[in-house]
Amino acid sequence: MKKSLVLAMAMALGVTASAYAANPFSDVPAGHWAYDSINKLAAAGVIEGYGDSTFGGDKLMTRYEMAQIVAKAMAKGANVDKLAAEFADELDNLGVRVANLEKKADNVKVTGELRYKYMSQDGDVNDSNHDTDLRSRIWVNGQINDDWSYTGMLENTQILSDNTGDETTEFKRAYVEGKLGGLNVTAGRYGAFFANGNIYDAQADGVELSYGDKVKVTGFAGKASDGLTVGNDWEGGNYAGGELSANFDKLNVAAGYVNFKDIAEDAITEGLDDAIWYVGADYTMGDVNLSAMYLKGDASFKDVDLDKVVDYDDDGWTAGLAYKGAEATEAGSWGLFANYYDLGMGTYIAHTTDANVFNGTGFKGYGVGANYTFAKNIVGTVVYYDTENKLNSKVDDQRVWADLTFTF
Repeated sequence: MKKSLVLAMAMALGVTASAYAANPFSDVPAGHWAYDSINKLAAAGVIEGYGDSTFGGDKLMTRYEMAQIVAKAMAKGANVDKLAAEFADELDNLGVRVANLEKKADNVKVTGELRYKYMSQDGDVNDSNHDTDLRSRIWVNGQINDDWSYTGMLENTQILSDNTGDETTEFKRAYVEGKLGGLNVTAGRYGAFFANGNIYDAQADGVELSYGDKVKVTGFAGKASDGLTVGNDWEGGNYAGGELSANFDKLNVAAGYVNFKDIAEDAITEGLDDAIWYVGADYTMGDVNLSAMYLKGDASFKDVDLDKVVDYDDDGWTAGLAYKGAEATEAGSWGLFANYYDLGMGTYIAHTTDANVFNGTGFKGYGVGANYTFAKNIVGTVVYYDTENKLNSKVDDQRVWADLTFTF
C-alpha cells in the first residue's frame, strides 16, 4: 500500500489514531511512518491484514482487495468518491452501489451512435430506386442534481445516394428530465412517442408530465416540429393529450387521446386539425411479445369533417409479433419481428414505421424483419415492407430497409 493512499484514507475517516493504543500488526512497529494511519484504519475495521498479525505493506494488492478496503471505508462514511469511481466494477461485484459517487466523479457523459442505412424501393408511386445515408449522433447527458438531468443531441446526416455531397447538421435534442413532487417531468425538444409510435414518433417541442408506476397517468402538450408523414417537411402543429396505462406484469394496456391543431400551417393555412383516440395492449410470454392497437381519427379542415368531403376510413388497427431481440451489449443476440397495418387517413401524423405510408392518406400492409448483434455495440437490422394506399389499392410499394448501427 502506498504511503499517500494510507494517509488519504485515514484522513477521510476523520478519527484520531491516539484513541487506539494497541498495535494490531507485528510488522508495523510504533516508529513506522504509517503507524498512526494503519492503526486508525485497523481500529475502524477498514483493513484487517493477512490473518497472521501482519500487515504485509511490501506486498502488491489486487484490484479486488483494494475494492474491499474502499467498500469498508464507504460504509464508515469516508469521502472516497474518486476511489469508488475507479473501482466501480469491482464494487459492483461486491454488491456496493456507487451510482451517486460515479455521478459526482463524472457529471457529464458523452455517448454516440453511427448508423449506415440502405433502402431499396420498388413501387407504383416511385420508380425502382435506392437510398443510402450515414447518420451520426452525439449525445450529451449532464446531471444537474439528484433529481434533474439535461440531455442534448447533435445529429449529422450525409446523403450517399448521389455524388452531390449533401448533408445536414442539426441540434436535434435539448431537454431536461426530473421530478416535481410526485410528478415525472420531461420538457424541451425531445423525441415524442405517442401510441407506441403509431400516431407520432418524431421531434417535438413540449412538456410531458406523468404520475404513478404500475398505473400511470400521462399528460403532454407542445408543438410537433418535424418528420411528419402528412406531407414533405410539414410541421405537425400544436398538440395536447393524455394517456392512462397500466402494467399487470406480463400484460400492459393503454388508452389515450391526442389533438393536433393547425397541422402544416406554414404550408397550407391554419385550420387543418386531427383528434385521434387509441387503445392498445401487449402481452409477453417468455421470449414472445404480442401487441395490438385500435385507433380512430377525427380530421377536419376549417371545422368541416374531412370524411364529408373525401370517402375514406377514419379508423384502423395494427398488430405485432416479436421473438427475442438483439441486445447491443450482448454479442450473438438476435430477434425476429412482424407487423401488420390497416390504418385509415387521420389515424397517424408521423408513424414510426419505415414503410411507405402514402403521405398520411391511409395505408395497409405488413413488415417482417430480423436483427442481430455482430459484436458488442454493433447491431444490424433487415426489414421487408409491402404496403398499399388505402384510397387506391392499385398504388403500392415494396421496399427493403437495412441498417448497421454502432454505439459507443
